[in-house]
Parts: sequence; structure tokens; C-alpha cells
Amino acid sequence: MVVDDVSDGQYAGDTALEASGVGVRYRRGWALRDCSFRLPAGRICGLVGPNGAGKTTLMGVAANVLEPTEGTLRVFGAAPESAEAGRRTAFLAQEKPLYRRFTVAETLRLGRELNPGWDQRAAEDIVRAGNVPLHARVGTLSGGQRTRVAFALAFGKRPDLLLLDEPMSDLDPVVRHELMGTLMAEAAERGTTVLMSTHVLAELENVCDYLVVIASGGVRLAGDVDELLAVHALVSGVREDEGLPAGLAGHTVVEARTTGRQFTALIRTQGPVTGPWDTVTPTMEELLLAHLRSTGASPLITPTAQVHDSRAVAA
Repeated sequence: MVVDDVSDGQYAGDTALEASGVGVRYRRGWALRDCSFRLPAGRICGLVGPNGAGKTTLMGVAANVLEPTEGTLRVFGAAPESAEAGRRTAFLAQEKPLYRRFTVAETLRLGRELNPGWDQRAAEDIVRAGNVPLHARVGTLSGGQRTRVAFALAFGKRPDLLLLDEPMSDLDPVVRHELMGTLMAEAAERGTTVLMSTHVLAELENVCDYLVVIASGGVRLAGDVDELLAVHALVSGVREDEGLPAGLAGHTVVEARTTGRQFTALIRTQGPVTGPWDTVTPTMEELLLAHLRSTGASPLITPTAQVHDSRAVAA
């Protein structure tokens, strides 16, 4: 994979998750192919991509629900099927599977019986914060209440790595905001590494400090949010001639649009931007949308996100 090396930084800290050439093939074809990235411990990472890009597949491999067809994946240096990885990982699937006939109290008891490091108080606090009765059966709860119980199970395990697959897709904005606050507080208190997939890009702006973008089965963008934003610029202005303006020829154009004579482009800068252009740093949402719409742009993997044995640089 060709990547851009945006700095000479070295790897720092522990690695929570490292995928090297991971691919998963189903009968209909590849769901994930040549997926390589590193997620440092203690980061809150947004996993972004269009439907069918392989986000759920990747999480399934990390959670030992699926086996990769090719490549390897490690959780804190251990194989996903190992006891160590299982003990340190919690996975909250999009469908949030719960036993509908169990009461909330029975569900939390199940979590306590299955997890040696279980924190009953933390689990009950999350449930009670939403006024969810402990005696109520799971099948009688609203979608938001069931999500809260599922969150309680995940946090009660006190994982070092929390995998969340579209965890709040069925929640109204108020409950979504409240649970996102709970997620941030718990992660900050415990130093939990979070890998969270979502389609609500604006939701990531104030939450994530790390990004992994998957499209066309592979990683297109990965690394520290500040580093990724720093090497991009959103330029706009009046274009006089057809084709790419001469002042932008030395930069990598991720996406360009023209409306009348108005030209707008998201570029990966290779130095100062010259010419009569208004230049601003893009928002995270603008950055993600441009890369999701323009899969032809070369992948960008910052040094902290590159796997230890594959530190390629742009040709």
C-alpha cells in the first residue's frame, strides 16, 4: 500500500490494536482486503466508511467473532482468540444482542458471573442514570433503554479495549448526547481505548482524537486527528481557466468542485499554498466526506498508525 509519511515521529506508547494485511472473504467476495493500521492505547478512534466497507467485519475479527482469511490482527499484542485478549476486550454489536426474557438485574448478574473483573457499581450506575428499572424484563424496554443496558454490560466488564459498532443508531439526540458523555467520562477515567464506528460524522468532532477510514475494502485514512487535519487545506476562489489551477499543481487534490466560476478543493498540502485562494483548515466532517467521496486519492497513514513492520512512504 502506498502511504504518505507526514512526519518523522516514532511509535510511542502501547499498541491496543494492530492489523497487518487483514482480509476477510465471504462467498460473495472480499468484505475486507489488505487492511493495515495501528491504534495506540488510550485513544478514542472513529471508524468511518460507507455501508459494506468492512467496518463490522473488522470489529468482528478484533472481537474473535470472525476469523480473517488472510493477514493477522493483534489486541495488545495477543491473538483475538487468546484468553488475554478476551479478558481485555468488550464488543457492543449494532444489534445489541440481549436475552429478552431476562430482567435487567439478571442481565447484569450474567455479566458479573462471566467476567472476573466485573464492576457492578459502574454497570448499575449507567442503568439507573436512565431510570431503567432493574426488575424490568429486557424485552419490555424501549430501544434507548436496551442500548443503555448493553452499555452497562460493556462498561461493567472494565475492558481495556471497547469496540462499538454503530452503538447509538437507534437513539434520539438527547439520549445519544447523554450516553456519549458517559462514554467519554468512563474512557477518560479508565484510559480505555475505544474503536467506534458511526455514520454520524458530526458526532465524532468533539469525541475522537484518532481516525481510521475504510473504503473499497481497505484503509484510506488513519492516524491522529490533529496530524491529519494539519496536512490538509480547504481552498476556494474564482477560477479563470479550465483544469486544475496552476497554483495547486504541486499539491495532492483529494476532491475538487466547480460551481460556475467558483472553485473549491480539499488538498493535501506539500508546502505553502500560493495564488489568490482563501485557505482554511477543514473540519473533521469536511475531511471525512472528501475522502469518502474520492476513493481514488492515495491512502494517507500517519506514522503513529503505521504497523511496525510496514512503514512505507510515498513513491
